[in-house]
Amino acid sequence: MLFPVTLDDIWLRRDLIAEGWTDRDISTQVRAGALIKLRHGAYLSSDLSKDLDAVGMLRARSRAVLRTAHHTSVLSHQCALAEFEVPLWGVGLDEVHIDRTDGCAGRREAGVVHHRAALGSRWWLVKAGVPVVHPALAAIEVAATYGAEAGLVAACGVLHLGLTTSSGLHEAAGLARHWPGNLNTRLILARADARLTNVAEARTWHFFFAQRIPRPEPQVEVRDDSGNLLGIVDFLWRSLGVFLEFDGRIKYEQHRLPGESLADYLMREKRREEQICTDTGWVCIRITWADLARPVALAHRIRAALAARATVLGLAAGI
Repeated sequence: MLFPVTLDDIWLRRDLIAEGWTDRDISTQVRAGALIKLRHGAYLSSDLSKDLDAVGMLRARSRAVLRTAHHTSVLSHQCALAEFEVPLWGVGLDEVHIDRTDGCAGRREAGVVHHRAALGSRWWLVKAGVPVVHPALAAIEVAATYGAEAGLVAACGVLHLGLTTSSGLHEAAGLARHWPGNLNTRLILARADARLTNVAEARTWHFFFAQRIPRPEPQVEVRDDSGNLLGIVDFLWRSLGVFLEFDGRIKYEQHRLPGESLADYLMREKRREEQICTDTGWVCIRITWADLARPVALAHRIRAALAARATVLGLAAGI
């Protein structure tokens, strides 16, 4: 989807003054709601900003920063990932991160973090007029700065969208081998999986590792005896016949049909689950965002369900 704000849409105070505006004129337009202030000395028409969400406002502020930044600056971290519409979680949206590709020392100012990064042309590009670091490197930067879970969400996002490959992530991680937070980058290299389609699945995958839950297969197609697709389950412990489904708004937005209400979607999901269970004999575990917020309790619940299933099947649980 084309982002509605370009670099030229950012109005700098110096340009407005040159056109005959006064500071009083600018303040009046801000109070009237015709302009919004993105940062000191940078403004945007409210017509362009009214439909922007938090990530969209980050992208607009990023453009405002680039309007006055050194010419070697490129967007980095989550600011670069946002340009590729990679799903974000666990990162700050109130600061703009930029890399100085000339290797100039990093610094922090109001709302902007400048990072030292002597990057070759291999690691940055211009996307829709906006200079950004390569998505693989941006995911590694997020991991090093915000931790393994946020980094895994970013890494799975760039892999699933086809913005890089596993080898690309490893190559980018090589640049970060001496950075603080390098352990987080090594963790996501071992865990990132292109099959994970959204934040919920990536966070659940992280949960399996963090709580040492036996890893299931992600995104498994389930078919009947005639080969007809019954559905795709989020995670499957095949030997135990247990699958896990995540309930949340992300799924509703991804999979609902045109014109389908939430109630209709939930009913269709219920019928899908029942059909899978009937045809396969499997059992389902459903979890939500609230469950992920209580990982120890959720781990206990999942282990108990897997152990109970193993007992029914006469298998060694190994949980």
